Amino acid sequence: MNSTDNLYQLDGRVNLAKAVPFGLQHVLAMFVSNVTPIIILLGVIGADKGLTASLVQNAMIIAGIGTLVQLYPVWKVGSRLPIVMGVSFTFLSLAIVIATTQGMGVLMGAVIVGGIIEGLLGLFAKYWIKVITPIVAATVVTGIGFSLLPIGANSFAGGQGAADFGAAHNWIVGSVTLLTCLGFQVFAKGYMKSLSVLFGLIVGYILAACMGMVSISFDGVGVVALPKLLPFKPEFELGAILSIVCIFLVSATETIGDTTAMTNSALNRDIKPKELQGSIACDGFVSSLGGVFGLTPITSFSQNVGLLAMSHVVNRFTIATGAAIMLLAGLFPAFGVILTSIPQAVLGGCTIMMFGSIMFAGFGMIAKCGFSSRNMVIVSLALSVGLGFTQASAMFGIFPDIVKTVFAENCVAVIFLLALVLNLILPKEKEQALV
Repeated sequence: MNSTDNLYQLDGRVNLAKAVPFGLQHVLAMFVSNVTPIIILLGVIGADKGLTASLVQNAMIIAGIGTLVQLYPVWKVGSRLPIVMGVSFTFLSLAIVIATTQGMGVLMGAVIVGGIIEGLLGLFAKYWIKVITPIVAATVVTGIGFSLLPIGANSFAGGQGAADFGAAHNWIVGSVTLLTCLGFQVFAKGYMKSLSVLFGLIVGYILAACMGMVSISFDGVGVVALPKLLPFKPEFELGAILSIVCIFLVSATETIGDTTAMTNSALNRDIKPKELQGSIACDGFVSSLGGVFGLTPITSFSQNVGLLAMSHVVNRFTIATGAAIMLLAGLFPAFGVILTSIPQAVLGGCTIMMFGSIMFAGFGMIAKCGFSSRNMVIVSLALSVGLGFTQASAMFGIFPDIVKTVFAENCVAVIFLLALVLNLILPKEKEQALV
């Protein structure tokens, strides 16, 4: 089997020259999303630029470490699957509340303890994972696909909250990027087809630069910078820990959905219990490590699930080159400056179709489960309530803060809980086929 064929195999030799561009695709697809949560959090608490730059650097390094652990497990921690890790948006709203009311030290203490708890849950997943049946997983994967579409659309328009949101230049750059990705996906030959996202990013970036949308400054940027350990002294408060643990359970749900979608769409098989166990354990334990470096928790990135579904490039060494690039971006700040200069419209043009492919993978999983009346009730009710209620998040106003934090704007959490409950209570015997 030659090097090109090995790109589509988990294992196998791929030469470095061929592996790097495919690995770079994964970094570029998630780079801004990886550093954005920590930038937003530090902006809210009024951190200085030096601390922000240091924690952005830490975010890249921890994302690289987490990805490598997923690819090449340490003991039972890691899935041995092409999963790319990054700082999660799921924790952002609660992290802001804890940081502004109790301090960053309390937040880091809660992240460290909560990550250990999720890691232990992952190691003992075989005792509880049976409740996540195929129809529950399929519903969650479909929900993840739907939930990502507004993120792609907001990026396409310039980034939520941007002064030029929806401006003509964002429409032009986003459209050209999307059409370039689509063109390569349809007309390119051989393995070049799998590089459609990278070509879209390059074309979109060049166009954005020509239109004056790219700004790069290396002022005050050193050549090499080592990560800063314990930027905040951890403090341990029970209330904050319990709140973060609740969100870790939601994060574990997303990891289950992402990992299941990836194996179904990119590897064309069902996920193995050992893989699921390792992926959740990695989520938790590496998140604890991130807390030591002043970061909120990390998780698997759905953007890369969509990229895998499109390209089918699943080779572990190839994805590992992407992790190495993230580590380099953390150690060499100038490299990170270049990557963070990619305009949101370019990222939106690349990701919108990728997110749709996750949704498509969910549809395929539902079809595999069968269109019985029971499955119809589980899927339709979980999706309609999860997606509908969270679009009207003010309706959660009567509930305690912890309920609002977990469910009000997190449709995946609502979809998972409702699908799980319906699957447990609906009679198994009523499996009358609809088609």
